[in-house]
Amino acid sequence: MGKSVLLAYSGGLDTSVLVGWLQDEGYDVHCLYVDLGQPCEDRQAILKKARDIGAKSSELVDVREELCRDFAFPVLQWQARYENIYLMGTSIARPLIAKACLQRAREVGAVAFAHGATGKGNDQCRFQLAAEALEPSVKIIAPWRMQSFRDKFPGRTEMLEYCEAKNIPVKATAKKPYSSDENCLHISYEAGDLEDPTVDGQSIIEFGMTVSPQQAPDREETVTIQFESGVPVAVNGVRLSPGALVAELNTIGGRNGCGRIDIVENRFVGMKSRGVYEAPGMTLLYAAHQGLEQMTLDRDLLHLRDTL
Repeated sequence: MGKSVLLAYSGGLDTSVLVGWLQDEGYDVHCLYVDLGQPCEDRQAILKKARDIGAKSSELVDVREELCRDFAFPVLQWQARYENIYLMGTSIARPLIAKACLQRAREVGAVAFAHGATGKGNDQCRFQLAAEALEPSVKIIAPWRMQSFRDKFPGRTEMLEYCEAKNIPVKATAKKPYSSDENCLHISYEAGDLEDPTVDGQSIIEFGMTVSPQQAPDREETVTIQFESGVPVAVNGVRLSPGALVAELNTIGGRNGCGRIDIVENRFVGMKSRGVYEAPGMTLLYAAHQGLEQMTLDRDLLHLRDTL
C-alpha cells in the first residue's frame, strides 16, 4: 500500500491528469469534489471518472450553503470588488475548498494535500495560505511548481496527449483550449484564445449561466430582495436559504442577460490576466445592497468603508 494523498478534484483537464501522475509517483489518490453549486457539471459522472482513472476513492462534499452564508454574503456586505469590477466568485471559494480537503485528508489518513492550480496564477497562493493557516504542518503538493512535472507537461497539448493515452475524457481540446471554473456564484473563463485581448470573448465562449443582452427578453422584470441586518433573506417575498436565494437570483438575472464582465486584471503574482466572468445572481445582489446602503449609511461611514 502506497502513501495516500488527497486531491482537490474538479474533473477537468489538470486534475484528471494529476490523478494519473500522482499514481505514477507512487501515491494512492483520494479525490474530493467540493460541491460549490457548479451549475454545469455532472457530479456523478465526475466522481465516476476519478474512480475510472484509478482513484482509491472519490467523494463529494456539499458546501453550497456555507459558501453563500459565510463567504459570499460577508463580502457582499463590504461591497468588495477586486479592481472595482470583479466580484471575487473564485477567490472567496478557495479557502473553503482547502478547509474541506483538509478535513477529508484527515479522514483517509492522507500524508499530503494536492491541487492543480497553475504556478502562474492566484489560486496556488490561496490554497497554500488557507491550508497552512488551518493546519500549519500540512504537506502540499503543487505539481505546477515542480520542475519534473513541468518538464513532462510543458503545455496543454502534452496534457491532452497524456489523457488520450490513458483514455481520460476531458472537456478541453487543443482546438478550444480556454478553461473555465464555476460555482453557484459565477463562472469564469480564461486562457487559450482569451489571452489575446483583441479576441471577442462574448463570441467564442459557451456561457452557462446567462443569455446575452441581445437574446434576453425585450421587457423589464422586477425583482424584490429583502435584507435583514444587511444580509439577503428573501426574493419576491419568499424566504430562502442562502444557497437557494443565490440560485433563484441566478435564474432571474441569467435569463435577463445580467452579470457578464470582460476584464484584464492584475494577479497576485504580478502578471496580468484576462478573465471573462458571468455572475448574474451576485450582480443583482450587489446592486440591491448598494441601494440599501444609500438609504441607511451616513456620508462619513460610507466614504470610510470605501477606503478600507
